[in-house]
Amino acid sequence: MATDQAHRLDEAARSLGIELNRAQNGTLLNYIAQMQRWNRTYNLTAVRDGGQMLVQHVFDSLSVVEPMRAALSADGRVNGTIADIGSGGGLPGVVIAVMRPEWQVHCVDAVEKKTAFVRQMSGALHLPNLHAVHARAEALDSLNADIVVSRAFASLADFATLAGGHAARQGWLLAMKGRDPQEEVQALQQETDWCVAHIEPLVVPELNAQRCLVWMNRRQGNL
Repeated sequence: MATDQAHRLDEAARSLGIELNRAQNGTLLNYIAQMQRWNRTYNLTAVRDGGQMLVQHVFDSLSVVEPMRAALSADGRVNGTIADIGSGGGLPGVVIAVMRPEWQVHCVDAVEKKTAFVRQMSGALHLPNLHAVHARAEALDSLNADIVVSRAFASLADFATLAGGHAARQGWLLAMKGRDPQEEVQALQQETDWCVAHIEPLVVPELNAQRCLVWMNRRQGNL
């Protein structure tokens, strides 16, 4: 089973244009194993099966790594700061921290048992760049992040309202979504100081569902 999952992980990374070394492969599989173990007691995720976790959690989270790297590179940034808002059990934050050790990744969640798990993963997976933050995003001092990302956290307008303050002056908000959220785009631009720069379609390996990334920045008059 582990060999099969390792092979599938290698193939998924390759299809996403990501270089995945053996150590990273093993770390991501260990993360799934740890999540399954904790899930029996703490109910971190509704997904129970390890194979489904691989696709729905790890592959889905891997799909944002290269787009984020490209965005930071275009802005001349290498050692980025990432805030994962409503991170739950560390998705996509833990996966990002594994793949980009030069980035500082802050996983923010209001549920203590979930941030306790992420904190445990920082040590168990040897990820000094991974930080667990137990707080509500709106009650937390700004993390001044280059990219503030969320996965199934809230509507675009709510995300911008609750988490926009954690983005650096020229930073991005990045929402991981299913279908193209046109109604949410209109609400965002009517209700907040943020606007959609572009919507990037994604193909997640082995996942038969629509995925896209919604990139948002502050409107020019509000920088």
